[in-house]
Amino acid sequence: MKPLLTTSNHNRDVAGLKYVYPVISRRAGGLSIGVNFNPNNACNWRCIYCQVPDLQRGNAPEMDFGLLEQELRFFLDYVQHGDFFEQFNVGIDNRVIKDIAISGNGEPTSLIDFDKAVRLIGEIASESGLFTSSKFVLISNGSLIHQSTVQAGLAELDRYHGELWFKLDSATETGRKLINNTGQSQQKLIEHLTIATSLCQTKLQTCMLHYQKAWSDSEKQAYLALLRELSNGGIKLQQIMLYSLARKSYQAEAEQLERLSIEEMNAFAADIKALGYDVSVSH
Repeated sequence: MKPLLTTSNHNRDVAGLKYVYPVISRRAGGLSIGVNFNPNNACNWRCIYCQVPDLQRGNAPEMDFGLLEQELRFFLDYVQHGDFFEQFNVGIDNRVIKDIAISGNGEPTSLIDFDKAVRLIGEIASESGLFTSSKFVLISNGSLIHQSTVQAGLAELDRYHGELWFKLDSATETGRKLINNTGQSQQKLIEHLTIATSLCQTKLQTCMLHYQKAWSDSEKQAYLALLRELSNGGIKLQQIMLYSLARKSYQAEAEQLERLSIEEMNAFAADIKALGYDVSVSH
């Protein structure tokens, strides 16, 4: 049976490569070519909805840059000139590369020489002609943006008109502790958003779910208040990207997580739009 790419199947090993994998992304709106900096399943956060099996706390391992280059050149050629779409049963409507996304099984900015990796991906994708119609995306929790190599990487991303999708699953410290198992302070969050938006286009990506007090009315009001604060402080966000659960969590809380209804998400999106923000909803 041929492998089938869907929004509910984000198997990082589907192409048999170490670093490069294809997915059909709800937020990208089609085929996304992912680059996984964390094949060791290590992250500095532990989000309760995370779909990574055997997730561990830690950083990305050392990168084999030669292998990354080999895999990415091969795979881009395979998609652009081979029979990739037929082999993976990709529907006609999704037979275009929407983006190349640095994401994967952990926090990618924890990679040593992060900026070098971003530069290499940008050069290869640019040579292939990918950026004439596709985006360059970094998906990150934003927790390491104070580091010089991360800031250099964001500057590289901006060279190719790329964008950062900055994870924000709660606007409160207690909410982030509950959902992301992180002690990130409000001050650090705002500092890192300030740095990010000064270096490249930045979107907020927010996973909305029901779990204990997550996304209660008070949490929603806190989120709206933070957006007002950011706007008043001149911190410009390109878009707010709301989404809910689509795939099974591999964390201990999995059975307690509940997807939000599209009605509830659209109602919250309307509140955000009323503040002057562009909003997308992926259910």
